[in-house]
Amino acid sequence: MDGKQLQSQYKDHLSDFQNWDQRAHAQEYILYPKNMGYHLCIDETALSKGDLYTILINRDKRGRKGSIIAVIQGTKTDDIIAVLTKMPQELRNQVKEITLDMAGSMQKIAKTCFPRAMQVIDRFHVQKLVYEAVQELRITYRWQVIKEENKAMKAAKEKGEVYKAEELENGDTLRQLLARSRYLLFKSPDKWTKSQKIRAELLFKQFEDIKHVYYTFTTVANSIENHYERILNFFVNRSTNAAAEAFNAKIKAFRASFRGVVDMSFFLFRLAKVYA
Repeated sequence: MDGKQLQSQYKDHLSDFQNWDQRAHAQEYILYPKNMGYHLCIDETALSKGDLYTILINRDKRGRKGSIIAVIQGTKTDDIIAVLTKMPQELRNQVKEITLDMAGSMQKIAKTCFPRAMQVIDRFHVQKLVYEAVQELRITYRWQVIKEENKAMKAAKEKGEVYKAEELENGDTLRQLLARSRYLLFKSPDKWTKSQKIRAELLFKQFEDIKHVYYTFTTVANSIENHYERILNFFVNRSTNAAAEAFNAKIKAFRASFRGVVDMSFFLFRLAKVYA
């Protein structure tokens, strides 16, 4: 029996997929109120070809059976709320904590569906990624400048000349500018010293994409400030959304083992068998 035939036999006869109580609406959502816990995670995940689903998990189950509470097609706030409020109010009121990202839609979902739960925003990985993006770009340019400078030095030596790098208005060479800009890129503009303001102006004039990435970080910093209360809730139980990210990785591995998703309802049935 080949693989396709075996899968067909399992789907239609060996499994209880045909009698699955969630089958009629599985394409839109699956819901397991019995898996409700005190500490939840909510996140979005791509199940097939970039189609996004919102997933709610019980963090206390640590990615094992009983983890999945809901998997809902799409990320539209009203649609998510409509599904989650199918669960009894008294059950949802038991939730003590829910971790989520900074998206306003996620916060509205959490507030509406779990009004007594403390919201915890996980921002650490966002901050780290933006810092790294700025510094990696700076380092990339620095190596390019070093390479070009070495070529110029070699050419000057072959001509019997002494190489002298061009100096900018503040006395830095381009190589020195990139090296000395490291610390100012970790600060907000209002905290720059006079010399750092001059250096930043020269840096951004020479490398506009560093400027773009840097001010992207400033936007993120402002977002963090706007959500600081929910961010500070981290220190109550030191909870992050890492459980949701780890569960997303499990879903990707599960999907890969079946070489993609052909029938979404059947895929969710198998996923629920393992994790719900």
